[in-house]
Amino acid sequence: MIQKKDHHIILVVFVSMVLGIGLAGCINPFAPGVADGDPLDDILGDPSTIEGFFVRFQNAYQLRDTTLYGPLIHPDFTFTYRDYDNNVDITWFRNDEMSSTYRLFINSQDIRIQWNNIISLDQNVEATQAQVIRRFDLTVILDAADVIRTDGAVNFIMTRPDSTENWQLLSWRDESDL
Repeated sequence: MIQKKDHHIILVVFVSMVLGIGLAGCINPFAPGVADGDPLDDILGDPSTIEGFFVRFQNAYQLRDTTLYGPLIHPDFTFTYRDYDNNVDITWFRNDEMSSTYRLFINSQDIRIQWNNIISLDQNVEATQAQVIRRFDLTVILDAADVIRTDGAVNFIMTRPDSTENWQLLSWRDESDL
């Protein structure tokens, strides 16, 4: 004969099993829950980290995608390179950079950029500004007969509003070995 106390224990166990089975039925392994952050960060690089910024930059170039590249470029961006023939520095701004990069992307069949060693990394205490000097190898294939290869270094000044935001490129001094 089941006593009232035993009946209570059986009822609790039964209700727990029914709830457990019911909740387990709500889990769909083919439709996992919403993850924190941007799922593209794992694939394309997380621009809230310096290394992730470089991964995103590399993927933007290799995919030839200005929608990935544009958010990496700060509104006050400047690009500077040395014109050795005329012995002057040439500087352009964000609009010129985006236009130039767009033309490069649409006129090339393939672009491969490989980031190499970081020569120098200097970051402020608040992690809102950083200077990164880094070596790279770049191959641009315009067509089968026109392949451009270069290597060199970039001198990037990167910025962000606070340490939780994505890095953006404020200044790029090209130090390529052309």
